[in-house]
Amino acid sequence: MRDLDETDLEILQLLMGDARKPWAEIAEAVDLSPPAVADRVERLQETGVVRRFTVDIDRSKLREGVPVLIRIETATGVVDEMRATLREAEAVEHLFTTAERDVLCYARIPDGNVPQWLDATLADGVVDDYAVTLLTDGEWTPTVGGTGFALSCAECGNTVTSEGTTARIGGDLHQFCCSSCESQFESRYERFEAGATEESE
Repeated sequence: MRDLDETDLEILQLLMGDARKPWAEIAEAVDLSPPAVADRVERLQETGVVRRFTVDIDRSKLREGVPVLIRIETATGVVDEMRATLREAEAVEHLFTTAERDVLCYARIPDGNVPQWLDATLADGVVDDYAVTLLTDGEWTPTVGGTGFALSCAECGNTVTSEGTTARIGGDLHQFCCSSCESQFESRYERFEAGATEESE
């Protein structure tokens, strides 16, 4: 398995600044050929480091609303369901989960009435408590500076080091910390596929 390196970080930083930047410009900046840059970006996509290319929109320019940060306390069992609902809510721009399993969201509430918006957006009884902070400004500036890559093993979740393995299983590229984990994952996948085939017959 080829380790991800500082050049990969440089490429990521350039793409975060402008995801439409031509390979030739990136290649010149990192001292590689354009095909080599394309190969590295494809590798970053296959390993899941790059999930998608998207557009960074300043939503405040598109619609009005009161910018707020809302911290929501809820029962642990419904956190994932709440996150899914908030993710789909038009007013929500960023969503986080704290170590205490509280949900934080940055949203632009159309009329500033947070209680009414929460009642209309979330199911009854889901919110135990919440706190609202009115914001005067917001900025989202992700960076990969000072970041070390830490790919996780698809089988056990441990960090994949240079001694790890990479395998394409079921059409997807997976990273493993050792050949044992790769074998276990592949065996389980084959059993799952065999079971799915039997059920469909």
